[in-house]
Amino acid sequence: MAREPGTGGRSNRERRGNEREERDSEFVDKLVHINRVAKVVKGGRRFGFAALVVVGDQKGRVGFGHGKAREVPEAIRKATEAAKRGLIRVSLREGRTLHHDVNGRHGAGRVVLRAAPQGTGIIAGGPMRAVFETLGMQDVVAKSLGSSNPYNLVRATFDALKNEDSPRAVAARRGLKVSALQARRRDADMADGAGADA
Repeated sequence: MAREPGTGGRSNRERRGNEREERDSEFVDKLVHINRVAKVVKGGRRFGFAALVVVGDQKGRVGFGHGKAREVPEAIRKATEAAKRGLIRVSLREGRTLHHDVNGRHGAGRVVLRAAPQGTGIIAGGPMRAVFETLGMQDVVAKSLGSSNPYNLVRATFDALKNEDSPRAVAARRGLKVSALQARRRDADMADGAGADA
C-alpha cells in the first residue's frame, strides 16, 4: 500500500511534539512573584508585567526564570521557559533533605539552609518554600537573614544549593571511599551525642 508523500515528516513532527509535552509534564512550576511595571510615554503610562517562576521535577532538579511582557500569561510563559533553560541538579540525602548545612547570598539577600530529620517538613518562607517544593525536598529548615526581596531570596537560595556537596563528590576530591567518609561522619555524630549527654 503506497503512503502519501509527506506523511512521514508529519508523524516525526507529531512524535517530537509529544516528546516535548512529556518532558514538560514532568516539571512542576510555581509562580513566586508578579510585579506590575509602568513605562511613562507621551500619551500616558504603558503597563507591563514581570514574573518570577520556579520550575523543578521534584527529583533533584530545579531552576528559576524571569519574564517580562505586556500581559501576565505571556510573562509567566517566558519566565517558565527561562527557568527550564537554567536547571541545576542538587544531590539530596535519602532523596528528602540536604547533606549538610549551607549558607547562600545574593546582593542583600542572605539565607541559611539546614538539614533536618525525617518528618520535619519544609520550614521556610514563601519564595524559598517554592524552590524546595519544586526541588522535591521534604525536610529542611531555612532562614532568611537579609533582604526579603523575592528575586534576591530565590537567587541566594540557589547560591546555597550550588554550594552543597554530596559525600560522593567530597570522597572523590579527597581520594577516599564514600564508606570511609560516612564512617567518619557517624563517629563524629556519636561523639557529639555523647558530649550533649554529659
